[in-house]
Amino acid sequence: MKEKFDVTPELLKKSFIEVYGNKINGNSGKLADAPIRMFASPARINIIGEHIDYNGGKVFPTAIDKYLYCAIRKRNDTKIVYNDLFFDGSYTFDINDNFKFDPANDYANFLNGIMSCMKKRGCKFDCGFDCLIASNVPSAGGISSSSALECGFAWAVSETFGFNISRKDIALMGQQSEHEFMNVNCGIMDQYIIATGKKDTAELLDCAKIEHEYVPLNLGDYRFIVMNTKKKRRLADSKYNERRAQCEEGLAILKNAAITLKAVGKITNTKDLPDLCSLTPAQFEECKSAIKDDVILRRVRHCVTEMDRVLQAVEALKANNLQKLGRLLYTSHNSLRDDYEVTGLELDTLVDVASKQEGCIGARMTGAGFGGCAIALVHKDKTGQFIQNVQKEYTKVVGYEGGFFACSSGDGVREI
Repeated sequence: MKEKFDVTPELLKKSFIEVYGNKINGNSGKLADAPIRMFASPARINIIGEHIDYNGGKVFPTAIDKYLYCAIRKRNDTKIVYNDLFFDGSYTFDINDNFKFDPANDYANFLNGIMSCMKKRGCKFDCGFDCLIASNVPSAGGISSSSALECGFAWAVSETFGFNISRKDIALMGQQSEHEFMNVNCGIMDQYIIATGKKDTAELLDCAKIEHEYVPLNLGDYRFIVMNTKKKRRLADSKYNERRAQCEEGLAILKNAAITLKAVGKITNTKDLPDLCSLTPAQFEECKSAIKDDVILRRVRHCVTEMDRVLQAVEALKANNLQKLGRLLYTSHNSLRDDYEVTGLELDTLVDVASKQEGCIGARMTGAGFGGCAIALVHKDKTGQFIQNVQKEYTKVVGYEGGFFACSSGDGVREI
């Protein structure tokens, strides 16, 4: 990987000309000229709603103002050429190729996965193209750099070739590429918020129905700070599967118990429970005695209470009550630490140290856990001091530095 620096659209266009030249490439002569088109794709954070997407819950992400950029221009032949400003290697393919995953193709696999999905959709390419990628999104930083790449590239190709693929379908294509091409069984949240996000809003996203509601994200004098543990995550996949199995066991126990519920909710008897997040906290208190295993009980409790926190967070933002939102971030982290057990020393240290800093009103881990990132809600006048203090204490405890940056909300994929 080459040395990173901040990329602007202007710099990327200049670099595109340096790599590919000022005129259209290829020798067939069908196209007299073709413009260099520029696209931006954001990173994302999940404000609240962790590990409930696969339990029937709703998540609450927002796109942020860290972007991956994609420059693209049609060619006068059938070649496809990929380059990245920061990652070594130029990759050449053909629009007629039957795209397959190959470890030797490195980042090009993410792009070829999208090409494979487009061809399965029946998209017809009348020529090839040159493409240059550059990203200000920290890679492997827990804020979805791979989904930004997939969705940004998919939007660029769709718009350039006039396929007019909808934003929702761009998100679904990104997920399909992960499942079928990259062999990663991911959810839909990352691709969806990146494809459909709007500046100054967050999205209440129902991952099961794939429907969303935009919620105003007016943070006033506060900013989200992303805090990257920089920990290598070795346990995440196996523990993720274990947590899913424990939730499924909890759901089965409650359904088999067939307990009649007095508290108001979507159901009146646990035998009709479609998923854990359909229980309200009051209903959970009525039926929790059916779960004898303490670990399973805690997993279920996290799902029920986290879903409730998501709904409270939406109401807090609609009421411009940032202090309440901050408190919900803390209680979410505590639940992920104590009931779901997916935090660990690094994430707990970040949140604990953040909570003691002047100007911080809330913090929690975000993402799968066991490493990755946490977020903090901090007054804009205190962000520099906050980062300096948390970095110092974090390094003292874990032995190496984390990564920190402040961010605002951003727009979803778009042409510049």
